[in-house]
Amino acid sequence: MSFFIHNAIMIYETVEHGNSMPSLKHSLVQTNIVGMLFNDTRFSTFVELSLDASSIDSAQFGLKTKDELIPDVCAYLTPPPIDERLGCDSIRVSEYPDLVIEVLSPTQLVSELLRKIDAYFALGVRSCWLAIPALEEIRVFSQLSNYKTFDMNDSEVIDTVLDIHCSISKLFGKAKIK
Repeated sequence: MSFFIHNAIMIYETVEHGNSMPSLKHSLVQTNIVGMLFNDTRFSTFVELSLDASSIDSAQFGLKTKDELIPDVCAYLTPPPIDERLGCDSIRVSEYPDLVIEVLSPTQLVSELLRKIDAYFALGVRSCWLAIPALEEIRVFSQLSNYKTFDMNDSEVIDTVLDIHCSISKLFGKAKIK
């Protein structure tokens, strides 16, 4: 692949996904987290749901987006209403989730996701997780300045705010090879 084609693809991907360029490990961890939450009947889980952030000034958090935030994964104890009529859908949701999870991609900065986490808390999100696949680490935030770090030396990730206990090895588990 030529240098110019490679750079054009990188620019396209950055425009499509912001500064995030998801990777194989990012996708695997995101999928494993969704699977874990799906099996917890207390939660309704969504992937890359557009949250209405027009009620806050995103500039105060150093975010480039003006009126929406899109977490990798979010979960609701009481989900937003869904219009069941054919052809009807919500582009942006103004009900905020109880849990937001961001998965750090190789092209993102931790500081970028910390700013998003700060904005999620300003919107009323109760708990935020930051999954870092490269380190096999998850940070569980109850506020930006109050978090616990879990890694492969721990048996579980524990979210005391939402009473979630899950195996960290399953979240960073390997893909099934056939």
